Amino acid sequence: MCWAAVGCLLTLSVLPSFRLSAQDTSAIDRGVRIGIVYRPGVRPGVVLLPDRSTALDSVRAILARDLDYSDRFELITLPGGDSIRVSAPAAARAPGARTTAGARAHTGGEAAGLNYPLYQALGADFAIALAAVRDTTQVTIHDVTAGAVRRLLKARLPTATSSQFRMAVHRLADKIVEATLGTAGTAATRVLFVMDGKLYQIDSDGAGFKEILSTKGRAILSPVWDRDGRRIAYMEFWSGHGQLFVQDAATGRRRAVTDGATLDFTPVFSPDGKGLTFSRAIEEGTDVYTFNLRDNCCLQRLTVGRFSDNLSPAYSPDGQRIAFVSTRPGLPQIYVMAADGTDEQLFAPFDYGVTGSSNAPDWSPDGQSVAFHRDVAGTLQVFVLDVRTRTVRQLTSLGRNEDPTWAPDSRHVAFVSDRSGYRQLWVIDMETGRIRPLLQQSGVRLPAWSPRLPETEQSTP
Repeated sequence: MCWAAVGCLLTLSVLPSFRLSAQDTSAIDRGVRIGIVYRPGVRPGVVLLPDRSTALDSVRAILARDLDYSDRFELITLPGGDSIRVSAPAAARAPGARTTAGARAHTGGEAAGLNYPLYQALGADFAIALAAVRDTTQVTIHDVTAGAVRRLLKARLPTATSSQFRMAVHRLADKIVEATLGTAGTAATRVLFVMDGKLYQIDSDGAGFKEILSTKGRAILSPVWDRDGRRIAYMEFWSGHGQLFVQDAATGRRRAVTDGATLDFTPVFSPDGKGLTFSRAIEEGTDVYTFNLRDNCCLQRLTVGRFSDNLSPAYSPDGQRIAFVSTRPGLPQIYVMAADGTDEQLFAPFDYGVTGSSNAPDWSPDGQSVAFHRDVAGTLQVFVLDVRTRTVRQLTSLGRNEDPTWAPDSRHVAFVSDRSGYRQLWVIDMETGRIRPLLQQSGVRLPAWSPRLPETEQSTP
């Protein structure tokens, strides 16, 4: 195998990034091709009720942002100027800020009974009230249309200074989404990514940005989560070598999976968590391998290059199929095979001479779509493949957009884009077309969105 070709492939897949792109919260056409026209007002309206007490202001601000970023509600602004909609962490209402008298007059409060007709006139389907009852935060979810309390949620939150506070509030937001709409929220998630060869994480709302790993003389690349959010895997790259590690997300304890004698990269956990599948580049070619993590043995080769390279595996949620990149058509394209390496076939159709290289496949958690980036007219854009029909649509068009990674709800995608002038992290809602920057710092690469993180999750070292 030509090592120059391997270097090219690494440039396309490992050393840069693999995942998607989006649009603007206010303008519908900012380089995103959603294929829908979104009409405001079709989502249920929700109002987060203010209160005379300031004890829960920080909780209220985080919940408001999480509900907003779920893109499942129209957040209602109350008369009196007390705006509940918060569009960014920096815009969150400062702790200690008091609600206006005009807003309080419309709150009513649970004890006095909620003025349901008034809130219905304001366009609210749900009204959410917070109260501190001794050491418990109580959330009352009012069904405005039915004129009754739908659900009462109780949570013992850590103190606001605790490293666990924000994630606990995110979990509470997810319970509100589930109680109102019957679907799981995604606030209690994080995105891993790489900058300057170091591994970082950020919460789904753009807070909690911090470095979690760096290694002297080696670059961290290709981070990935396991299905339950308790482990991560990644590659350490140095001088043409790539070694894979699996790390406990809570404690930071890690173990090497490969010895670093070869170039191993783009790891992915099997959905059952028992195996790690990855790409290995040797003199004879680049191919997809799998390793049994549970038994710490049994390296198995799934593809045989024979003058082509195969890399960047991505499992279907049921574990039955693997999407991957292959150069057998000439330029890298998206292929699919059975989990045992049989039945290899082209997955994402392309046009010779029109469509360029395709890389970085990521299978949606619901199994219905595969996102990837593709070279179009000399720049990278994000595409989405419909798994059932095998039709492909272009999602982005403004700037360079790459490395899509799905949220666990299969409707939000994080990706890297230079549309603002430098490479930063964005999130797009696939249903409304709304886009927001997740991290406004340059040099972001290789994002990986977590599943819903477990209740026992601790702060990552």
